[in-house]
Amino acid sequence: MRKVAILTVAAVTLGAASAQAGSFGKPCTSAPEAQWLPMAQLQAKVEAQGYKVQKAKLKNACGELYTLDKNGNRVELFVDPTNGQIIGQM
Repeated sequence: MRKVAILTVAAVTLGAASAQAGSFGKPCTSAPEAQWLPMAQLQAKVEAQGYKVQKAKLKNACGELYTLDKNGNRVELFVDPTNGQIIGQM
């Protein structure tokens, strides 16, 4: 019985993380790559919101930025590469 409860909590936690991601596995934009901002500009927009970018990449038409928030917590951000808007996080 205890194992079932632990597995249920784990499944709910993982489901919540996927729901927050917003763009997990989905593109953040359908705009052509020619309209995307350079990675340096995407990083600057995220840093202006109080995050410290540790690593960044583009994947599935979405910026994936691995950051630290104001409290030093690790946060993975999904960013629209056309405007730097944060679409989701994990």
